[in-house]
Amino acid sequence: MDRRAFGLAAVASLAVAGCSSRSTPAVRPYYGPEVTSIVVHKGLRRMYLMNDSKVLRKYRVGLGFAPRGHKTVEGDGRTPEGAYWIDRRNPNSSFFLSIGISYPNARDIAKARAMGKSPGGDIFIHGEPNRRKDRDRAARLDDWTAGCISVKNKEMAEIYAMVNTGIPIFINA
Repeated sequence: MDRRAFGLAAVASLAVAGCSSRSTPAVRPYYGPEVTSIVVHKGLRRMYLMNDSKVLRKYRVGLGFAPRGHKTVEGDGRTPEGAYWIDRRNPNSSFFLSIGISYPNARDIAKARAMGKSPGGDIFIHGEPNRRKDRDRAARLDDWTAGCISVKNKEMAEIYAMVNTGIPIFINA
């Protein structure tokens, strides 16, 4: 490869790498009482960050596009119901920040397999979509996710700062 072709290839690869990298949104540190659990009431469209029995924060939430009932199979558009835990954090998701929910558990997997289906996965609490087109669509709907729990970006920054991996989340009908 001649030097000029190599130089152009190097510049092109650096430009592509620069476009694909996403900076982590600024999240202010949280110094208040520890969040010991999260409670979601799907019917009320509310999520509560708890310190034992005390509500620290409450949020209005959006759910999966078919919110009634427990998530059974991949693609059903439902948000799971039951006891899970926060199992991961993703500052670079397709949405403004996200924290993972441990769905599916062993019971969810067994139930879906008995039907010959996949239970799905990748259920998160997250902010709004990063892509403008997706964000505009989501803004017109109350329940627009594939089964996740959504909040406004400002709220997600606060939740991301307050919630640690390993805490339980209880999702109720």
